[in-house]
Amino acid sequence: MVKVCQSTIIEAPVDEVWSILRDFNGHDRWHPAIAFSEIEGGEPVDAVGAVRHFRLNDGGELREQLLALSDKDRRLSYCLLEAPLPLMGYVASLRLKPVTDTNATFWEWRSKFNPPAHRRDELVRLVSEGIYQAGFAAVRNLLLRGRVGSPVETRPPRVIIEPTPSVNVRHSVSMAAPGQAATTRAIVVERYGGPEELQLREIELPPMGLNEVRIRHTVIGVNFIDVYCRTGFFDLLQPPGVPGMEAAGIIEAVGSAVLGFAAGDRVAYACPPVGAYSERRNMAPELLVHLSDDIADEIAAAGLLKGVSASFLLHDVHAVKPGDVVLIHAAAGGIGQLLVQWARHLGATVIATVSSDDKARVVERLGAHHVIVYSRENFTDAVMRLTGGKGAGVAYDAVGNDTFAGSLAALAVRGHLVSFGQASGPIGNWDIGRFASKSLTISRPNYAHYTDTPEKLAPHVARFFQALRQGVVRVEAPTRYTLANAADAHRDLESRRTTGALVLLPKP
Repeated sequence: MVKVCQSTIIEAPVDEVWSILRDFNGHDRWHPAIAFSEIEGGEPVDAVGAVRHFRLNDGGELREQLLALSDKDRRLSYCLLEAPLPLMGYVASLRLKPVTDTNATFWEWRSKFNPPAHRRDELVRLVSEGIYQAGFAAVRNLLLRGRVGSPVETRPPRVIIEPTPSVNVRHSVSMAAPGQAATTRAIVVERYGGPEELQLREIELPPMGLNEVRIRHTVIGVNFIDVYCRTGFFDLLQPPGVPGMEAAGIIEAVGSAVLGFAAGDRVAYACPPVGAYSERRNMAPELLVHLSDDIADEIAAAGLLKGVSASFLLHDVHAVKPGDVVLIHAAAGGIGQLLVQWARHLGATVIATVSSDDKARVVERLGAHHVIVYSRENFTDAVMRLTGGKGAGVAYDAVGNDTFAGSLAALAVRGHLVSFGQASGPIGNWDIGRFASKSLTISRPNYAHYTDTPEKLAPHVARFFQALRQGVVRVEAPTRYTLANAADAHRDLESRRTTGALVLLPKP
């Protein structure tokens, strides 16, 4: 069984795109491969069970049946009944989701089928390129004809291919000659511990898999989750291992089963598995993000993980609305700065906490309505004073032990505490009964649960990049370290000596 999944962003309202795609007999108006289509028996175009009979431009004829259609979920699925090609068991689905803040549409198109082993690559490419990519482009063109002069999004789609182990395919193309081991410089953690455990080593790169690409990093992001991996608090890294979950770079080579990416593509990522603290690495491409010319490598490496996090924190974990009072801790940090700017744009009153006057000035420039220097003022008392005793509707807390109790006390009745980090240590054990005094809600979101598939990740990436382009948020120039000085970056991060983002440069 082969699974093909592609997704893309269409710069048009979701209802406008859905009105085109829900017409099960309308694809001959927009798909370039189709010459004629009709619904057998005169059934309605949205009737589950309806069969469409259509002819391709090359003369081939096919029959497909509508299996399900939901206007509420903007989703439909269908299966192939007859075709001139051996796409045995072909079942496909379309799904649309609105991308908030951008008036754009996330479109996922996926299918599964059983091809003959000797024609697997040919048929996968036909489905992914001849059907899906061509369809994406055709709908964009149709919408463009409807609004002359409007910008149309042209970013490449994502592709996932999951072949069964029994299918024989070509070996992947690698930059190393056959039998020649490729190596790279990387930061290796031999055992859990302090920053001194981050040691620069020359390590061997394993052979590139058929479903992998090889990336040459240009900029590497540093995040507090890297500290958790180094200390063993999170088990994402097993010593000896290379930390890091965020980077930007250039694809050097692609495996033979990879579609949608090519050597020379600029990409970024913010996801497991760890291994970003290196000059080069092999990686599955499912969660890679194509970079357009207006997104610099340094901005992507410094901001992608933080921007995606800010997206789901402000829109999914707690949907911030105009008039909300939002409390943001560590507001001068990388993600804190984005939360301040974005929450203000969403119409919230932003109360920010920082540890020093210098950091307070940074956050004030970003638009926080009130800034509390918690090293000299009790932030709970200050929040209550600023809100006339009502408290904040939501608190975003990545500090943990030092702020958790105060954050609870600073919330309004039915307030929401979003605890998404613990830089100062674990929060300890709490009696849930204490939250009833204000009917409080507590969330502890896990980054991976919002980003571990292309369809989950893509809307957040699109929303963040659009926010950058529109000036809703900006990523300040990060503090730079060489790869060899990764330990210094961790020391500065843990001691809160920096503001904004930190990055590592693979080349001095």
